Amino acid sequence: VQLQASGGGLVQPGGSLRLSCAASGRFFSLYSVNWHRQAPGKQRELVGTITTTGIRNYADSVKGRFTISIDNAKKTVYLQMNSLKPEDTAVYYCNQNGVWGQGTLVTVSS
Repeated sequence: VQLQASGGGLVQPGGSLRLSCAASGRFFSLYSVNWHRQAPGKQRELVGTITTTGIRNYADSVKGRFTISIDNAKKTVYLQMNSLKPEDTAVYYCNQNGVWGQGTLVTVSS
């Protein structure tokens, strides 16, 4: 499996972005997919997970603002981020079964 994250950029506080995580490989549907983020000077943290049965879990810091969805036909997982805050600024990574994508930078600033 290889993962490619995209969709990051600069957005104002209160704005929205949608990140994509495109996977290649035959076994995409067999494993949960996680979104993590790492802010400057901080440890990487789990943002949310979507399981193989479609169950979603989120960190308390993003609950109610971020939504994970999946398109199995496209082998792509999305992270819809709304009501963005400056503290959401980070490099966002997706990972599945121990494989990590390269990350995409999200900057929330006015």
